[in-house]
Amino acid sequence: SELEDAQKPYDELVERLDTHRGCLFESSYEFPGRYARWTMGFCDPPLVLESTRRDFVISALNSRGEVLIPAVHSVLKDHTALLTLQLESAACIRGSVRPVETSFTEEERSRQFSIFSVVRALTELFGCDDEPQLGLYGSFGYDLTFQFEPVRPFQQRDLSQRDLVLYLPDEFLVIDIHSRTARSLKYEFTYKGKGTLGLPRVGASEAYSPKAESELPARRDHSAGEFAKKVLRAKEEFKVGNLFEVVLSQTFTEPCPQSPSEVFKRLRRRNPSPYGFIINLGKTEYLVGASPEMFVRVEHDRKGWRCETCPISGTIRRGRDALEDAENIKTILSDKKEESELTMCTDVDRNDKSRICRAGSVSVIGRRQIEMYSRLIHTVDHVEGYLRDGFDAMDAFLVHTWAVTVTGAPKPWAVQFVEEHEASPRNWYGGAVG
Repeated sequence: SELEDAQKPYDELVERLDTHRGCLFESSYEFPGRYARWTMGFCDPPLVLESTRRDFVISALNSRGEVLIPAVHSVLKDHTALLTLQLESAACIRGSVRPVETSFTEEERSRQFSIFSVVRALTELFGCDDEPQLGLYGSFGYDLTFQFEPVRPFQQRDLSQRDLVLYLPDEFLVIDIHSRTARSLKYEFTYKGKGTLGLPRVGASEAYSPKAESELPARRDHSAGEFAKKVLRAKEEFKVGNLFEVVLSQTFTEPCPQSPSEVFKRLRRRNPSPYGFIINLGKTEYLVGASPEMFVRVEHDRKGWRCETCPISGTIRRGRDALEDAENIKTILSDKKEESELTMCTDVDRNDKSRICRAGSVSVIGRRQIEMYSRLIHTVDHVEGYLRDGFDAMDAFLVHTWAVTVTGAPKPWAVQFVEEHEASPRNWYGGAVG
C-alpha cells in the first residue's frame, strides 16, 4: 500500500530498532549504473535463523512465526546436509550441519555442506519470483569462511558469538528517495490449513543498555608498536612470495552512551554512503555502519544472470575545494602503488568469478573510477561476469567470501595469516550485510 508520508514511518522505524529486532538498509549516495538512492527496512520479523559454526537455531519470534515452523521443519527433516535436526517446540528448530569430509574443486566450493545449505533451503521455500523483496535479511560474520577454507585455528573465540543472523520479514517499508514516496509491503503465509492472517505483527522489546566504561575490555587489542611489528612480518612474507597482499586489522572499543539509532543518524549525516545500515541482531547486539563497497550483486538481464562487484583500493583525502580535489585525484591516479594494489584486488575478484561464470564473460567494465565521499576519494574497479547454468546468486555470494580488500591475496594464505596474527576474532567485521 502507498503511504502519504515517507519521513514519519522512516523515523519511527529507525527509533524502533533501538528496542526491536529488525534491519534498515539505506543508500544515500548515487553513482549512475551502480548505486541508486533507496531505503528499505522492517522490524518484528516472524522468523530468525542464527548460527554458530555448524550449529543453528531457527526461532519463531511471534505467533506468526509459529505458523511457519512446521513448513521449515518439513523441508529440513530429510536434508542430506544435516547431521542433526530437532523440533524442540512449536517455536524452535535446532540442528547441525555435517562437516566437509572430502576434497572438492574450486567450482564445487559453494555447494559443500555448510550453514548455507540451510540458508539455501529457506530461500527456496520462501522465494517467489513475483515478490523479489521477500527473502532473508541480516548479517554474515567473518568466521563463515572457515566452513570452506581449511584454516588452522589460533584465536580463542567466544562460543556464544553468532556467525550469522538472518530474518524473514513479513512487512517492509520501501522508500523511493527521489520521489519521497513510501510503500508498505505486507505478506501472509499459509501451511496445511493454518495461516498468519489476523495474527498480530509484534515482537519482544529489549531496551538498549549501554555498558559502563568500567565494564568494557581494553580500549585497544594491541599495545603500542605491536601492530607495526605485524606489518613488518607481513612484508617478510611478501619477499618470499607467500603473500602478495594482506589486510590486518585491530579492534578499538569505546563506550557508547547514545542509542544505536542516534549513532546511525549521525553517521548518515556525516558520511553519506551507498550502503548504510542499522541492524538489531537481538541479544543486546547491534550493527551500525556506512560502507562504500558492494560485496556482490546478481541481477538478470538479456544476457543471463549478471554477477557484479566493485573492488575498492586506493584512498586519498578530500580537498578543501574543487581545485584541491582535482589535485588529489591527479595524485592518486599517478600513484603506482595504489594502481598495483587495485589491480591485484581485481585479479583475485576476476578469479573468484571464473569459478562459476561463463568462459569469456568476466570483464572489467570500469577501471580506476573515481568515487568522492564526504571526506575521502576512492579509486574503484567495476567487474562483471555471467553465471553458468547450474549456479545462482548464492554461489556468487559464496565464491567471493570474503572480499580480497579485507583479507588479501592469495586469499587462503591471507586468511591464515590474519588468523595467526590478529589479536581478536573479527566477528562481524570483514563479513557482509544485506
